[in-house]
Amino acid sequence: MSEDRDLAAALTEVEQFVASAGWDRPVQLFALVRTQDLLAAQPSLAGELDTAVYTPIAQDPLPDQDVARGLAQVSWPDSVTGCVLVQEIVVLPPSAQEALSDDPAAAAAQAAEHPERTEARLVAGVLRSGPRACLLRVRVPAGEDELPLVRGVDLAPNLLDALELTFDDQG
Repeated sequence: MSEDRDLAAALTEVEQFVASAGWDRPVQLFALVRTQDLLAAQPSLAGELDTAVYTPIAQDPLPDQDVARGLAQVSWPDSVTGCVLVQEIVVLPPSAQEALSDDPAAAAAQAAEHPERTEARLVAGVLRSGPRACLLRVRVPAGEDELPLVRGVDLAPNLLDALELTFDDQG
C-alpha cells in the first residue's frame, strides 16, 4: 500500500510544528480538516493558510493520560476528515524487548532505563476514508546532525487502529 501524499504532507507539517517546541512534550492530538472547507467557513483565514489539502488543528489534551483510554473518549464531527497523534516513545532493539515485563507499567519503566534505548517522536495519522501514515524522528544528542525521518504505516499499527476507532459510528 502506498502512502497518501496529502496525509504524509500533513504529518510532516505537524511534526515540524511540534518539533519547534522541542522535546519532552506531552501527547498532542490534531484534527485534520480540508483546507478548502475551512476557508469556505472562515474566509478571513485566507492569508494565513497554505495550499495544502489538509489543515491540522491542535486539540485540547486527551481526556486521559493513557493514550488508549484517552482516544476511546474522542469523537469527531463530520467536518473532520482525519486526525494525527504525536507522542514521544522509547524504542528498544528486539533483543531488549524480549526481556521486558508483561506488566505495561513495569515494562515502560524498564524501557526508560534500558542502556540501548532510543528516544523518538512518533507521528501517526489516519483519514476517515481509510489512508494511514506514520513517521518517526529519532532524538539525537545536542550538536549532532538530525537523522532523516523514518516513514511507514507499519511503525505503529495498533495506534493507527485506535485513531481509526475515533471515527467509528459516525456519519
